[in-house]
Amino acid sequence: MPDEEVKPNLNEASTQDAQLAADNIASGEEEAPTVDFDADYATAQKFSVSEVDRTGKGAIAAEAATAPNQKTSQPQETKTQTQSTGNPDDFLESAKEVGNSETGGATNVSDDLVKQALEKGERQN
Repeated sequence: MPDEEVKPNLNEASTQDAQLAADNIASGEEEAPTVDFDADYATAQKFSVSEVDRTGKGAIAAEAATAPNQKTSQPQETKTQTQSTGNPDDFLESAKEVGNSETGGATNVSDDLVKQALEKGERQN
């Protein structure tokens, strides 16, 4: 891609310096800068990889920099087996423990509340 001339737009100048530069270019006091995209791209490619990364020392340095400072223990799998007793009281006691409820899951349910719930359920069908 050949050199391209920068054409300033006064309406897009975001700072006072940019507006002044655009005015000077428009009036001919300054020359418009040119941009060689191919040369800029080639130069950017040189800077995209550092010298240390080209030698392999970069991988070693990155591993050392990101290595954890503390060793972590391996998780151990535990198995829990429950025995079915067939007694509903055992289930209720277990539900209280799991729910961490002081009332054992009991709430104040009135007839009106049940009626409202049933009506809402009927409307959706």
